[in-house]
Amino acid sequence: MPDRLMLLDTASLYFRAFYGLPDTIRRPDGTPVNAVRGLLDMIARLTTDYHATHLVACWDDDWRPQWRVDLLPTYKAHRVAEAHTGAPDAEVVPDALEAQLPMIRRVLGLAGIAIVGAADHEADDVVGTYASNAPFPVDVVTGDRDLFQVCDDGLRVRVIYTARGMRNLEVYTEETVVSKYRVLPQQYADYATLRGDASDGLPGVAGIGEKTAASLLLKYGTLEGLLEAADNPGSGMAAPVRAKLAAAAGYLEAAPAVVRLVRDLALPSLEEAGARLHPVVGEPRGELERLATEWNLGGSVRRLLEALDRTA
Repeated sequence: MPDRLMLLDTASLYFRAFYGLPDTIRRPDGTPVNAVRGLLDMIARLTTDYHATHLVACWDDDWRPQWRVDLLPTYKAHRVAEAHTGAPDAEVVPDALEAQLPMIRRVLGLAGIAIVGAADHEADDVVGTYASNAPFPVDVVTGDRDLFQVCDDGLRVRVIYTARGMRNLEVYTEETVVSKYRVLPQQYADYATLRGDASDGLPGVAGIGEKTAASLLLKYGTLEGLLEAADNPGSGMAAPVRAKLAAAAGYLEAAPAVVRLVRDLALPSLEEAGARLHPVVGEPRGELERLATEWNLGGSVRRLLEALDRTA
């Protein structure tokens, strides 16, 4: 089987599992295990269906890095407040999910699945770095539109988008991004900056929506090119557009560095991280089978082990 790397936006998946399965699924001591079960089932299915030979569970060492907040104070600010209401997109981890994160890391570790994070950076940046430098095709699994910017036919990178659920997965390539948003993946960060994204606390430019943002990037190529045209009286840019951009000058100076992925983190190589998938044997397999019973993980561990057995 040819080598293929799968990069998991892990928090996106375990949040989906947590809110998608009842938290009445618990260990004998009362600790919920719905996110653990759901994540293991997702990994078993995804690695099998998309023929992954290598896998990295990309981790949020910092889901809201201070350097991004310093540039744009509204960045994900609403999620901090929404976390206290139990909103599905809140990223401050609810207690019932927080209790499951050590279990997730323990099970993934026993299964030989690489977990990689980076200080002061989000999982998205880990994804961006690996996806931009992988030596073979890459599938990025996420429910986050920001990661559409990694789609690259030349680098053979695509996104498996989970927003509509595991039964309705969508595969995004360059063609898909262009068809849906009318911008190239490499323009997607500028597009998101212009039109805004409430889920990330990006206000956008007042009066510039999706269609206008796409048409401006079609004409000027990049946000930098657009702003250069706005500063040039002879560019022919319409006065109302010029005024909207001028009114958002401070935001447009800060936001691009917040929205664009970091693609040059000093991460372990795939080999150093232990990204190659392999069957679980010996003591780790016995320990996983024991935890499957002790932690009431149902058939999720068995399905993961069977998926890994197929990588031999």
